[in-house]
Amino acid sequence: MPAPENRLKSALARGETLYGCWAGFAAPYPTEVLAEAGFDWLVIDAEHAPNDLRSISAQLGVLRGAETQPVVRLPMGETWAIKQVLDAGAQTLLIPMVESAAQAEGLVRAMRYPPEGVRGSGAALARASRFSGIPDYIRTANAQTCLMVQVETRAGLAALDEILAVEGVDVVFIGPSDLAADMGHLGDASVPEVQEAIKDALGRIAAAGCAPGILALDPETATRYRDWGARFLAVGIDVVLLAEAARALAARWRDG
Repeated sequence: MPAPENRLKSALARGETLYGCWAGFAAPYPTEVLAEAGFDWLVIDAEHAPNDLRSISAQLGVLRGAETQPVVRLPMGETWAIKQVLDAGAQTLLIPMVESAAQAEGLVRAMRYPPEGVRGSGAALARASRFSGIPDYIRTANAQTCLMVQVETRAGLAALDEILAVEGVDVVFIGPSDLAADMGHLGDASVPEVQEAIKDALGRIAAAGCAPGILALDPETATRYRDWGARFLAVGIDVVLLAEAARALAARWRDG
């Protein structure tokens, strides 16, 4: 029996546009609620949310078998951390601040078993192999891993074509906020030069046959990014959704 199909990777390879949401509460219950909402995918965020290996593993557990597919964003691309979340059951990883082809190549190798990579082969005790229930797991897992790299600096954009040439990079995700900050527009990705850089990057990613990804929290911006080619499109953040709804409700009764 082979490793389970990565349905998110397969859908992107077919050219589908997929919509998702950030999961930042670092707990399985709200992540399960998000999955019931009908998003194509959820990012379990360990870069800007208080997730650790145990909370990531718990959320992967509640998403097992769900239609909504999990993506784990690590705070860094260390080989040991990649190994741990893959063994915990993740098949798709999002790695921030990728700025070179060499960095992307290292991430590909970290996600793959030898000879294509350096992933440790101790999955016998892990959820990934269904606790040794998938006899052919380590021989078939490489084909089902999906690597998403974040390009979110001027250096990353300068190296974009070289990053796109790396075999094993499935999605290049543009980070608007960090890109704007690096371009001298802290907190404002709407300025024309940042928007032009985003448009150019999304077009180059799509032209290279890779899936372009990005985050937008308002429908107008999200639609614009989709029109520019984004196919892995984040349209919400759970923490922000709750905060906005709670503030609106409180204001209605406090001020109304």
